[in-house]
Amino acid sequence: MNKDTQGAAGKVTANQVLACEHLGKTYRDVGASLTILDDVNLRLGAGDTVAIVGESGSGKSTLLHLLAGLEQPTHGEVFHGSTSLTNLSEAARSELRNQHLGFVYQFHHLLAEFSAQENVAMPLLIRGDSRKQAMAAAAAVLSLVGLSKRLDHRPSQLSGGERQRAAIARALVAKPNALLADEPTGNLDAKTAEATWEVLETANAELGVGLLIVTHARPLAERLGRVFELNAGVLIDV
Repeated sequence: MNKDTQGAAGKVTANQVLACEHLGKTYRDVGASLTILDDVNLRLGAGDTVAIVGESGSGKSTLLHLLAGLEQPTHGEVFHGSTSLTNLSEAARSELRNQHLGFVYQFHHLLAEFSAQENVAMPLLIRGDSRKQAMAAAAAVLSLVGLSKRLDHRPSQLSGGERQRAAIARALVAKPNALLADEPTGNLDAKTAEATWEVLETANAELGVGLLIVTHARPLAERLGRVFELNAGVLIDV
């Protein structure tokens, strides 16, 4: 494992936007313990691009959920910048996610009754921005992902690739410093997957957002700055 991925718990590097130290997750099922993650260490710096690969069930999605504060670890610590999530309330974690973290799922999870622009504006409306400000920001980021002519289209009127690009725009609209993507091209054909990947690379290049992407597509993963594999709960630098 690279030295860059390790460090004593609580150490924070100057350009760190997201990190975990000695992270572990164990579930109990019918009295038995099942360890999903074991002593995982990872740092994502500003503008970094990192891919995590691994077999189904290896814990990739669990790791992303822990890093996003959507689940609590059994042991270890997660940092957003210099802030540890350990003692934050759920409300504080939600606020931190809204302000500093974007998340893209394999399925777009767009709201069917709203337009693309309204869907993308939603995180800003939730945090209290005016509708005018939120809609203007949504239009700008939809233009960045190539959907400037689809602002008024509802999800049912968009192609699969367009829906995923709208989901990426929604994750970017609050100008996060890190974007986590869980199999963002898993449901797309090869051509659409390539176009979606290019959108993520554009976000990294133009917005400076750090990318942490879980994917089964190794050829795509190898285009990123670093590639790690989750195997038996352990993160390995490949």
